[in-house]
Amino acid sequence: MSRSRAMIAVPRKQEWQDHYAEGKGFRQVGEVERALLAEYTPVPDDGGRALDVGCGTGELAVTLTELGYTVDAVDYAEEALIRARSDHAGVSAVRWWCLDIERDPLPEVAGDEKCGFDLITLRLSIAFISSRTAVLRSLGAQLRPGGAIVIITPLNSTPAERRNIALDEDELDLLAEGFGDVSRFDVEGLAVLVLRAPAGEVLVVERGRPAPQAVFGASAVVTDTEGRVLLGRSTRGMWELPAGGVESGESAQAAAVRELAEETGLTAKVADAHVVTILHDDREDVRRIAAVVRITSWTGQLDLREPSKFLRWEWFPHHTLASLGRLFAPSALALNEVWPGVVPRAPEARSYPCAAPYGPVSGEPAEAVRLREQMTASVIRGGWAPSPRVQAALRAVPRHRFLPEVPLATAYDDEIAVATVREDSGAVVSSVSAPWLQADMAEQLRLEPGMQVLEVGSGGYNAELLAHIVGDRGRVVSVDLDPFVVRRAERLCAEAGSGRITAVLGDGSLGAPGHVPPSGFDAVIITHTATDVAPAWREQLAEGGRLVVPLDVGGYTRSIPLVRRGDVLHAEHWTYCGFVRDRGAAARTVPTAVLAGGEVTVRWELGTAGDTTGLEEALAGERYELGTGLVVAGQFNFETLQLFAATTLEGFCRLSVPAGSEVVAQRDAAAIVADGSLAYLTHIKISDGPEPADWRSEFFIHAYGPAGPELAERFASCVRTWDREVRESWYPALSIHPAGTPDDQLPPGDRVDTPACRMVFDWPGRGRVPLPAPAHGPAVAASGRVAP
Repeated sequence: MSRSRAMIAVPRKQEWQDHYAEGKGFRQVGEVERALLAEYTPVPDDGGRALDVGCGTGELAVTLTELGYTVDAVDYAEEALIRARSDHAGVSAVRWWCLDIERDPLPEVAGDEKCGFDLITLRLSIAFISSRTAVLRSLGAQLRPGGAIVIITPLNSTPAERRNIALDEDELDLLAEGFGDVSRFDVEGLAVLVLRAPAGEVLVVERGRPAPQAVFGASAVVTDTEGRVLLGRSTRGMWELPAGGVESGESAQAAAVRELAEETGLTAKVADAHVVTILHDDREDVRRIAAVVRITSWTGQLDLREPSKFLRWEWFPHHTLASLGRLFAPSALALNEVWPGVVPRAPEARSYPCAAPYGPVSGEPAEAVRLREQMTASVIRGGWAPSPRVQAALRAVPRHRFLPEVPLATAYDDEIAVATVREDSGAVVSSVSAPWLQADMAEQLRLEPGMQVLEVGSGGYNAELLAHIVGDRGRVVSVDLDPFVVRRAERLCAEAGSGRITAVLGDGSLGAPGHVPPSGFDAVIITHTATDVAPAWREQLAEGGRLVVPLDVGGYTRSIPLVRRGDVLHAEHWTYCGFVRDRGAAARTVPTAVLAGGEVTVRWELGTAGDTTGLEEALAGERYELGTGLVVAGQFNFETLQLFAATTLEGFCRLSVPAGSEVVAQRDAAAIVADGSLAYLTHIKISDGPEPADWRSEFFIHAYGPAGPELAERFASCVRTWDREVRESWYPALSIHPAGTPDDQLPPGDRVDTPACRMVFDWPGRGRVPLPAPAHGPAVAASGRVAP
């Protein structure tokens, strides 16, 4: 087997330990190398941060400090770092790290606002990285704008006894793929690659007309113990799954197992090969049919068995697939069948899913376990997961496996939601919410083992959290109107789930007809913003059951647990949040009016448009200003003021204005409109200080139009009433009644009517006993924590 077609045998960690313990090293950094680095990767004016991968005994790392960089030097052989720390004890600009670049997270710098690196070097180390393409994709994502990756590796003209550390021309070309700016220098037997501008998108490509025997084929989807997927770099210049034609009398499963062994050396049993779907598309004049076969278990060592077809095989983390370079179209289709959406902009094909279940499939990196525990600890510290059951679910369910398109650190960030489906406009239509919010909503359901739960709005991860809480005797039905979202939930739950999730395609406003337990669901959770409470949610909920819904009132969303008592739902808790909007039959279009040449948009979030007659003229006139007398500190929380205004002020609406508007001082303002006039709420800083808590602001009302002063006084009165009666008492008692309930059967309070229900808000100081503030106090506001 020629060197250009052989996979490099990567030394094991102990071999490297022995190498350095015996006093061995590598070629010294030459003056030409130093000069190239100084010329082509100069230190930025504001200082530079470098990462030296495979630093060995540290000579290059020290060279980089001499050029002006602060350096993080990493190697997975502790013996190398022992020598480096000893040999360069007086060099303070280097931090030495023992880590595996293929598996461990990169070092972080406390207090460094400039994330990432200006320079990443891999000198005489790239040949020993087995998943080098995936590593380069991950490292490229760590570059600051204008930064570079520099690879220094021996040319293939290296003497035979040291040829195992050299790469041939095909492999050098592969290193450069995926970078928009590539420079190469050959000096003193070394190839020096300077790579900039990492590409952001995978390129899905085809090859020529399929051969007749390949018209019915099978693609093998295989992952390793860390969950990484196997792809081969073909001699056709693209990445491909192990695949081939199905021979006469052979099953698709058997064909996939055979091709895997013939191409990679890995062996699997046909019993561990599962047909996920049959794909059908046309390539030129040939109708191509392919089985996607998920192989859940295998043995053996990865090898290059067909060097005439493949250059190398590598294991790829799923999130790197989106920037892979050139990916064979049938492989892209197969990958998207197992992990829907992991390869963006793949071509279309007809898919015929197979009903036979498989999974879950094991495999995750150790770093995922650490990050999951870190995420859980943060959520618990925030007060969002006080119960042992929810805590256990957060620790157990592998969140990253339901977010295959993002890196581990993103999947386990407890503060953020991750968008999973977007419209062509870029608007998010499906996401996995922030862990703190999912934990809080699960807590509010008060689930017990054996309960039956309905989830409206699928995704997979949240349903698995709930399934873990309700246990083996419980069940979760997850419904969504988007076929892609349902398919994604089914596939990801098959890969990493409990087997207790039933994904249903349907309009969530109708609940889950045909899946309702005889006495109703014990709990219902809505995972999209709702402007109404669908009758089916109440009707399919058991008496005494809990419905948790992100309810939008006047454009302000709060997650609210509602307890069913007969036909009435009673609120028990409020959490500030945000979600994707409803897309079902109950979705409501918000009436809007664009005024002042596009500078002001009026939105009637409660659903009924007001009269805008005269507003254009009013906005062109003078502005009236009225102080409310309410002065607050910089960190003041006024989230209940917005909802109080929305539910008590006649003519309530909201204003949206572009930044720098001269008409309205608040980019998103609560407002009221009446009689050709408009008034809105804003706040003005009246004193400054060294810390935000020292700032002072006063609430003001700005108004336009002939009735502006009267509207301003009405709004100011609302603010003062809130300050006097509501501010310290938190949220109101809320009851939700079926539409058509007569007025005399409603309790006292401020009413908001929607097509399906009548909401009664009994604000503190206006009739009934208020709800107490949550035990974790101001944290429930979490105003900065908003899930898309």
